[in-house]
Amino acid sequence: MPTLICDCNQTMPLQPQTLGAALNEPLTLHSALCRREAGAFQKAIQSGDDVVVACTQEKRLFLEVGQQTQGVRSVIKFVNIRETGGWSRDAGQASPKIAALLAAAHLPDAEPVATVTYKSAGRLLIIGELDAAERAAELVSDALDVTLFSLGAGRNGGLQERRYPVLAGQIRQLTGWLGAFELNWTRSNPIDLDLCTRCNACLSACPEGAIGFDYQIDNSLCQSHRACVKVCGIAGAIDFSRAPESFSDKFDLVLDLRATPAFTQHALPQGYFRWDGQDSRTLLQVRSLVGEFEKPKFFNYKQKLCAHSRNEQVGCSACIDVCSASAISSEKSRQQIKVNPNLCVGCGACTTVCPTGAISYAYPRPAEQGTKIKTLLSTYSKAGGQQAALLLHSQDAGARLLGDLGRMARLDAATRGVPARVIPMALWHTASSGLELWLSSIAYGASQVWVLMTGEEAPEYRHALREQMAVAQAILTGLGYQGEHFRILEARDARDLAGLDVQLQAAAAQGVAKAAGFAVQADKRATLDLVLDHLMTHAPAALPEAIALPAQGAPFGSLVVNADTCTLCLSCVSACPASALQDNPDRPQLKFIEKNCVQCGLCASTCPENAITLQPRLLLTPQRKEARVLNEAQPYQCIRCSKPFGTLKGIESMLGKLAGHAMFQGAAADRLKMCGDCRVIDLYSADNEIKITDIR
Repeated sequence: MPTLICDCNQTMPLQPQTLGAALNEPLTLHSALCRREAGAFQKAIQSGDDVVVACTQEKRLFLEVGQQTQGVRSVIKFVNIRETGGWSRDAGQASPKIAALLAAAHLPDAEPVATVTYKSAGRLLIIGELDAAERAAELVSDALDVTLFSLGAGRNGGLQERRYPVLAGQIRQLTGWLGAFELNWTRSNPIDLDLCTRCNACLSACPEGAIGFDYQIDNSLCQSHRACVKVCGIAGAIDFSRAPESFSDKFDLVLDLRATPAFTQHALPQGYFRWDGQDSRTLLQVRSLVGEFEKPKFFNYKQKLCAHSRNEQVGCSACIDVCSASAISSEKSRQQIKVNPNLCVGCGACTTVCPTGAISYAYPRPAEQGTKIKTLLSTYSKAGGQQAALLLHSQDAGARLLGDLGRMARLDAATRGVPARVIPMALWHTASSGLELWLSSIAYGASQVWVLMTGEEAPEYRHALREQMAVAQAILTGLGYQGEHFRILEARDARDLAGLDVQLQAAAAQGVAKAAGFAVQADKRATLDLVLDHLMTHAPAALPEAIALPAQGAPFGSLVVNADTCTLCLSCVSACPASALQDNPDRPQLKFIEKNCVQCGLCASTCPENAITLQPRLLLTPQRKEARVLNEAQPYQCIRCSKPFGTLKGIESMLGKLAGHAMFQGAAADRLKMCGDCRVIDLYSADNEIKITDIR
């Protein structure tokens, strides 16, 4: 795959020999690749190999040249090395980072994933006061089929000419997404807008002025003169005896002008827009949404790994709590969660907080993200770079801010720009990476992992990432790695660039002595096992027995069982989704494999004696992978055959609870002390028992 690098007007200290050695290809430094040296670009894209162009400034021009070039068979990729590396105060040391960015651009695109389809015929519902709704309709009605839902006349009232269908009443519910919105409302006003001709006779006749230019009656002003009914005799639109009616209708798009919207979650459904009457970009978006649209299905879900529910008990609900699109709901009766792919916006926060990996990010997949991170860090190291900080940012707002910072560094002597050791990596969404990828980055040789948040993220995401970073930092600190390895950087716009510039100059933290060679796995827990093994092997200090982890967000831990209250009923064993809890078929024991525990809490919520307490921690001894006994009890022996069944504590507890029950007295009480076989034998051999066959 040819790489084309260009340094217009020699603004970057590029070293083509160093870069070529890191990429294993000879590189030529161009100075006007998009203009007088365009022939070199045309020759490269005619080769049939994918071409990486190290310029995003003239991306549009390059694509136009490509369209005008005959025999083009290559895929063209673009990478920004200027604002992210070449334009900084230490650009002379940025060759390892630039090599890393170029190497990552050579990677193949992510494998295709399933898609979610939306179909919109352009049926638009505008909700608001009639005058404002009609003004909005004027701007989009040439492209869309508009229906208005009136919430009053507004300051100016509706137009005399009825240009659009108008609905009115009390909205009960609005649900759905692009192409599939459903509005449910109740109509109780005496005036039927479908019959009303807007002749205004009722407005003139009403002595209280209870009828406005929304052609609805304000019942708080109406004094029941019924003059309006008389003047509306021909049209028959006014009927005070009409019973309230319920209606529903379907729409493809919704434009909501209300101060209190129908949807309050941070990530609104596709096709639903709020408009304040000012931002024209909103109306342009609405106008464009006619046709068939596709988006990636961003997640994969494996129910058998899910720790959400067992036996109608709820354990982990982290994904439901963090979702800002209200796309995830509980189906505890089916022991699972349900994700609505039409509402999902692809933030990936659910995959970040999931302790088991039951829900995983699919665009790109974890293995593809891991390959990119590994390529960036290994190339950086190969080119002589040290103490890399991986900067994760969104591909839109985050990339723009870094571009602005690079330009500021070019023009302002006080601004340092993106440091040579900071490697930017764009994500679809900053909430889509979590514990396993961050720790993998450290294992691959990164000194730190930073996440740039730009204010576009939901508050839940920031909280979730902080929790996950606290867990990751506790692990590294406990293993003896010095310094702060994880941090959220904050910058919203150009006013925050100076602060971002300072944050990027933070000192490096201690990394691993030897970079890992493993690949990120599709299974989250498998990746974490590989990461932990590597970090423990190369830990700079003696390993403690265990590392205490924060109570929130920890995917590892132990259980503490109160032996005084536990009756070894083993209901916790059947509830455990990760096979961390096990029984012993040969004797009354509760066994535990700490490596498998995901701290979902299902065992604690299931335990009838409230005998289980979660203990977030990371055990570092070999016992982490071995089964150990949490509680055991003396077996109870059948009073008839002496065969052990149940536990002494369990049988004694049952006898105590049933001691006063009339059905369990005398011989019946003794049967509670027998095994199942002896209980049946005793029941049928007793002479004083009434049998069902004796009842007539």
